[in-house]
Amino acid sequence: MKKYNTKMKLNALASALVMFLGFACSAQIEIKTDSKEFQLGDGLGFNVNDGDYKFNISGFIQSAIKYEKTDGAVARNYMNARNAFLSISGSMYKEKVSFLLQNNFSNGKPLLDAWIAYSPTQNIKISFGQKQTFTNNREMTFYEDKLQFADRGIFSSEFSNTGREFGMFLESQWGSKSFIIKPKFAITSGDGVNSFGNNSIDVDKGGLKYGGRIDLLPLGNFKPGNDGYIADLLHEDKIKILAGAAFSFNNGASNRVGEGHGDFMFYDSTFKQKLPDLRKSYGDILIKYRGYSLLGEYVNTSAASLEGTFINSTATVPLYMTEISNYLVLGNGFNIQGGYVSKSGLSLDFKFEKLTKEFNKASSLLANQDAFTMGITKYIKGNNLKVQSSVTSLNKEQFNATTNANENVKTLIAQFSFQLVF
Repeated sequence: MKKYNTKMKLNALASALVMFLGFACSAQIEIKTDSKEFQLGDGLGFNVNDGDYKFNISGFIQSAIKYEKTDGAVARNYMNARNAFLSISGSMYKEKVSFLLQNNFSNGKPLLDAWIAYSPTQNIKISFGQKQTFTNNREMTFYEDKLQFADRGIFSSEFSNTGREFGMFLESQWGSKSFIIKPKFAITSGDGVNSFGNNSIDVDKGGLKYGGRIDLLPLGNFKPGNDGYIADLLHEDKIKILAGAAFSFNNGASNRVGEGHGDFMFYDSTFKQKLPDLRKSYGDILIKYRGYSLLGEYVNTSAASLEGTFINSTATVPLYMTEISNYLVLGNGFNIQGGYVSKSGLSLDFKFEKLTKEFNKASSLLANQDAFTMGITKYIKGNNLKVQSSVTSLNKEQFNATTNANENVKTLIAQFSFQLVF
């Protein structure tokens, strides 16, 4: 009952926010001026009343070729449109309201972002809807077109899915030009994107997810526009540091990384549904200076509320502590990546990732693995028009049924992608 009361409170708060924004936007708009402009990477923008009201249509396309060869297996080749984004955004200066609607038509569930935000002050922003959460690692807070490599690595893909959540988000910024602190908090469904499933009957499972992030810029902010990328595209004149930590607590998870629901179900001794809690902790640091960049990330995930849990609905088969790793991605890992971008737009990058599972069980969802990646990128018109290529050597521990033992299997992955942001 407590979980449902919490959800009712969140729904009531969300409804109040939507009503408030509706009243704020209901005032008549007197159009004084009207301008339209298009620039590669900035989309098609419409400005009304000298910028008091803005509307923008943009997106990007990523075409990719991928080659993958695992020891003892046949090589596989992929050619596809990895991402096909279309975004509609806008802002109303006087009403302090902004919004974003973003779809990826290369996905089976194309809707990724759909939120509306209210900024009571210049330093505070409150958003409601489906949004890319800041409670994951640093790389997962960047959109798919802002990546340093052709694709996300194992560090991000093993512990996250799309990185999107549905709920309420509070973002703030305080400090001076020389020192900035950015506290952020979120209350979400804990079930990832499109959390209501295919229809209204497919409701969320478990309780809510609570999380936050705090970012520090001890040497001041990056150059305008240079904070949206991992690479130092604008060549910082002075060394800049962005250090952060994030945490989330998913109260009742039924998906391997807490971005979905209904993938598994447990029960208590009274035959009622009972789900484990999933905790994630991140730490990261990003350094940029004169074209050089270095990103370090760490993650640890664990489960709680496992006592008195049964696998079957008749409560006759108990869930043992170490068995939870068969259902949730549990363990820790780190990622180190860096590179250099020349002023002509040629970039050479590297990445090393290592993941370690929590329990030494062959059936664990998370496998012990490490990967080393080298990448070359040519930025033709900034990040808006670029060509990327990368080669990854992946070593992953797998269980061999023939030898009845774990063994390391090597996979070679080569990727090439072309990106156009419009």
